[in-house]
Amino acid sequence: MLSRLLGMFSKHLAMDLGTANTLMYTRAAGIVLNEPSVVAVDVIKNKVLAVGREAREYMGRTPQRIKAVRPMRDGVIADFDVTKDMIEFFIRKVVQGLRIVKPSIVICVPTGITQVEKRAVIEAAHLAGVREVLLIEEPMAAAIGANLPIHEPLGNLVVDIGGGTTEVAVITMSAIAYAESARVAGDAMNHAIQRYLQDTFQLVVGENMAERVKMLIGSAAPLPQPLIAEVAGKDAVYGAPKVVRVSDSHIREALRETTNAILSAIFKTLEKIPPELASDIAHNGVLLAGGGALLKGLEQLITRETRLKVIVDDDPLTTVLRGTGRTLEDREFYSRVYIN
Repeated sequence: MLSRLLGMFSKHLAMDLGTANTLMYTRAAGIVLNEPSVVAVDVIKNKVLAVGREAREYMGRTPQRIKAVRPMRDGVIADFDVTKDMIEFFIRKVVQGLRIVKPSIVICVPTGITQVEKRAVIEAAHLAGVREVLLIEEPMAAAIGANLPIHEPLGNLVVDIGGGTTEVAVITMSAIAYAESARVAGDAMNHAIQRYLQDTFQLVVGENMAERVKMLIGSAAPLPQPLIAEVAGKDAVYGAPKVVRVSDSHIREALRETTNAILSAIFKTLEKIPPELASDIAHNGVLLAGGGALLKGLEQLITRETRLKVIVDDDPLTTVLRGTGRTLEDREFYSRVYIN
């Protein structure tokens, strides 16, 4: 009775605590926050200066006393204290005004998360002022967000490519039958572009520029029309500012190792599942979600290599959060999908 009364006055939140971006959802307003998972810290005073979008602008441009930190790595907490501050900042931004009781929250996590990493997420949320913390695995949340029939005895293959991890999972009867969590995703693509530009053009670029190049001309398969971009950075030999013209074929070559690793995780998953589930997937196809799903030509590459139909979610950047938020609507109906 008391918990039901508290629930009437508290705010129920859903959070996609991602390596690249953090998104939040409330039952009343839907998606209310989408900001980079970046915190700017004054290392001398040990004080947080900026969080999210503002802090991202600091990256690569800070004096020595200020550090722009990404506290999440490979989908899990790498810097506990900074993550706690970031979660607290985002919760305060979403839950404004007087709070009668602390909010409850559902947070999505990678399938390969360890017990220690689970405890770190839960503890960070509690210290940030949350009353109750529930965890859901990212592929399950993506399946719910894309309206897949997760409760039925049917195999559904989900490929969720985030910032730090690529989650490949087969879901049936509200559970994950088999999953592969590869720590190769959007960040690895950015780093691959940085390495390629330095090796091929002697051009040093920051992570923000590498990500812009990926979004502008990055692709996993040949494009109908070639794309060219001018990329600005620093000459690796002389240190002077430098601009080079780069084509989509250059960036495709840079990303080849990463896209092959994603394909490898898909093939490994398909090899490990029973033939009945494989038959379902042959009929239902593959759901592609996460920011990495927006890479041009990735859908065609997976189709060509696996001979499976690939469905890209309408808004792949928010699929996981929408699914996490949907579990707030009927906690009892979705009770079997929580992992803690």
